This record gives sequence, structure tokens and C-alpha cells, in this order.
Amino acid sequence: MQSDNSAYDGPDAIVPPTFLITAGQWAPPGARVDVGFNRARLLHGEQEYIFHGPLPKAGDHLTAREKVVDRFEKPGKRGGVMRFAVVATEFRTGEGELVAEAHATFIETAPKEKSA
Repeated sequence: MQSDNSAYDGPDAIVPPTFLITAGQWAPPGARVDVGFNRARLLHGEQEYIFHGPLPKAGDHLTAREKVVDRFEKPGKRGGVMRFAVVATEFRTGEGELVAEAHATFIETAPKEKSA
């Protein structure tokens, strides 16, 4: 982590709150939710974390499950329609206790209009 903060060191080290975003890097193929957006026009619009107790500690084993909780559209400022998808990820212990939630908003920008 390259931090000098003692809270992130030793056997009782806590995990930085934003570290949970890295869970997607270890997800097996097909495990992540596909919102169906064109990746060339994809933006990550917002990220929120909710903790239901103490922060996870180094060495904790958590299971992450994603689901799409909202979809909507808005007109783009440069024309066209922007599509939004909100994905919620629950992080649970092996006993099923909810430790944390992450809510991510993904945006698909409108395709560029072809000039006449």
C-alpha cells in the first residue's frame, strides 16, 4: 500500500476503504455483471461504499456478489442519450454476514453523430 500509517501494517491491519474496488480484478470470467454498454463509450461516474461494522482486516475472506439495481437514461449535453446503470456489490463473510456494499454508477455516452 506504500502507506506509513500504522493502521495498515501488522497482523491487525485494516484494509483501506477503497481497496474493495480491486475485488473485480480477481473475479473469474463471467462472474461480473455485464451492463451491456459499449466499452468504447463507457465512463465510471460514481463510487460509494457502505460499511456495516468495522473495516475489513488483512486476511479476511469475503465473497462478493454483484447485481444491477437501477437503469435510466438522460439526454446528453452534446446530443443523443446517455445510459446509466447502477451496480451494487455485496461483500459477505463465509457465515453470510454483510460486511460492506459498493455502489458503482456506469455511464454509456451517446454515440458521436455523423456529420453530413
